Amino acid sequence: MTLEHRAFVYTGTDDFLSTTVPFLEAGLEAGQAVVAVAREPHLTALRDTLAEHGDAITFRDSAAFYRHPVHTLRDYQEIVKASAPRSVCALAEPVWDGWDERQTREWIRYESLINVVFGESGARALCPYDEATLPAEVVRQASRTHPTVLRDGRSDSNSQYVRPEVFGAECDRARSFDRPAGTDHLIIDGADLHAMRTFVERRADAHGLDRMRTLNLVTAVNELAANALQHGTPPAGLRVWADGEDLVCEIGDNGCWRPAPSPLTGFIPPDTALQPGFGLWTVRLLVDLMELRTGWDGTFVRIRARR
Repeated sequence: MTLEHRAFVYTGTDDFLSTTVPFLEAGLEAGQAVVAVAREPHLTALRDTLAEHGDAITFRDSAAFYRHPVHTLRDYQEIVKASAPRSVCALAEPVWDGWDERQTREWIRYESLINVVFGESGARALCPYDEATLPAEVVRQASRTHPTVLRDGRSDSNSQYVRPEVFGAECDRARSFDRPAGTDHLIIDGADLHAMRTFVERRADAHGLDRMRTLNLVTAVNELAANALQHGTPPAGLRVWADGEDLVCEIGDNGCWRPAPSPLTGFIPPDTALQPGFGLWTVRLLVDLMELRTGWDGTFVRIRARR
């Protein structure tokens, strides 16, 4: 069974409830596992309106559920697996405030990836977008990441929809990989990465990262360096610098990496540790943001850890 993934463009709480309540009740009637992830005050309004259904609906607060795109993908995947053999009916309202431009782009990409990750799950997903409060660009991009858009009571096929592979490539091209002058630099020239880990740990401590974030960052850099040594073209190097609250680490080599078997490798949750992209997926779980650029001048992976 294929995924039903719809954007729901609404204005105000009454408009929100007029569509989301029947959507969730239809999921119950169909015998699906029903999950409602919503922002306040919508979450409380849904709980009150649907109180008669008791524990049949699982309610989650978007503020806690939507903290990191890769974590959220993983959490939805766990819900789908735990609900089997029943399919899932999910009201999925993302959080769009509090992110910088890079993070917003990754959340938009996340909405596109849903179409691949859950493409054969048989799930029904409705993603609300408040036209009155969200940035116009966020609402516009909803039409490019959802095959169907529901607006003013009408659910229409969406000619603006862009396939995830194409959409992801656009996101990559939109990235800026400028690097400030005077970054700390270390050549990576051997299999013993102890000196590199110490190099990163000291700079993370100086930047004010807590112990867990420091350990996660060191682990992520180690994974990327090992990949560069194994699969890249020497020489490989590491650069580290502060960008506001972020500590940025960039691993680069002279190779021109092409993701295989899919340009979505490293974004989609792998089934096993042996599957291509497991290392990149793990790195994304460990840091706040991971960006990759590959071209004639080499392959560069940039990760960010926020203080």
